[in-house]
Amino acid sequence: MTASQPLTQLQRQRCEVWTRVMGYHRPVSAFNPGKQSEHRERVHFTEGAAWTGRQ
Repeated sequence: MTASQPLTQLQRQRCEVWTRVMGYHRPVSAFNPGKQSEHRERVHFTEGAAWTGRQ
């Protein structure tokens, strides 16, 4: 399989996202609904945007 071929539904798997909270790492799936919503609204840092002065 090459990178250009899409995966079938059977080949796909869920990706667990972890984030750093108060100095330790936790899976986002363990957050309460309010904290999950807050996590979705975060603006993520990218080096390219920082280099050009954009956000």
